[in-house]
Amino acid sequence: MARKKIVVALGGNALGSTPEEQLSLVKKTASTIVDLSENYDVIIGHGNGPQVGMINNAMAFSASNGGETPAMPFPECGAMSQGYIGYHLVQSIQTELARRGIKDRPVACLVTQVVVDEKDPAFQNLTKPIGSFMTQEVAEKEAREKGWTVKEDAGRGWRRVVASPMPKRIVELDVVDQLVARGDIVITTGGGGIPVIEKEFGYEGVPAVIDKDRSSAKLANDIGADLLVILTAVDQVYVNYNKPDQKALEKINVAEAKEYIDQGQFAQGSMLPKVEACLSFVEANQGKEALITSLERAKEALEGKTGTIIYS
Repeated sequence: MARKKIVVALGGNALGSTPEEQLSLVKKTASTIVDLSENYDVIIGHGNGPQVGMINNAMAFSASNGGETPAMPFPECGAMSQGYIGYHLVQSIQTELARRGIKDRPVACLVTQVVVDEKDPAFQNLTKPIGSFMTQEVAEKEAREKGWTVKEDAGRGWRRVVASPMPKRIVELDVVDQLVARGDIVITTGGGGIPVIEKEFGYEGVPAVIDKDRSSAKLANDIGADLLVILTAVDQVYVNYNKPDQKALEKINVAEAKEYIDQGQFAQGSMLPKVEACLSFVEANQGKEALITSLERAKEALEGKTGTIIYS
């Protein structure tokens, strides 16, 4: 009997902001992934916000201060972050498998491109902050000299912003499918995937960041996953979050989820994109479900003991 396939989207709490912190945190992440791999074929997506910003900042700093390292285009920074995060995840999962005496589960990380539409409205309304905070004076200077778009970010300073377009197609999907079919634990669409546009004879990277939950939902849909699992910092989704009448949601359907969205129950940039990603998966796959829960309790959530299920 074929094992069920699950796509797992790792939240920022599964990774760190520095190489040392990340290497420590992914050990716990690896334990959860190996737990899940005992009963499922696991395909992993993850974010890369701090990591891609760190790489981009380092390259830009060197180039602007007379260093020999050239400024690196943003898509290339995204590719670097995929490799760096993937390396840590692969190594930690391999170690955990070996610790448990499991010798027949290969682990693979695939640098992944995701096609976006160059006419996506997101390219006309840049909203995704990247890199470090700057004073307004510095930000405007960088904008003039480098052609960046900069915006003030919630009273904390100014930052470069890039587009956050919708994922249209995962270029390496067939390779992912082949790796899963042979039993690999696969890490793919890191950071939402490297955003590319289609050209006559190939692809061209664009400076953008695709939401990793949206890419994970797209991956789950296109690869025929049985379940989408989005791991975050909380065990369940809540309404009236952090209020006296806070309520955990155990199982909600599409109509209920949309009603809560209309009520403004889920925060922009936090729980809202996770719920929307789940909706995109279950609406396209009648009878299938999506699960939102914490990394620490993922195995329990798959056993129905916690988490929030969204169904069609």
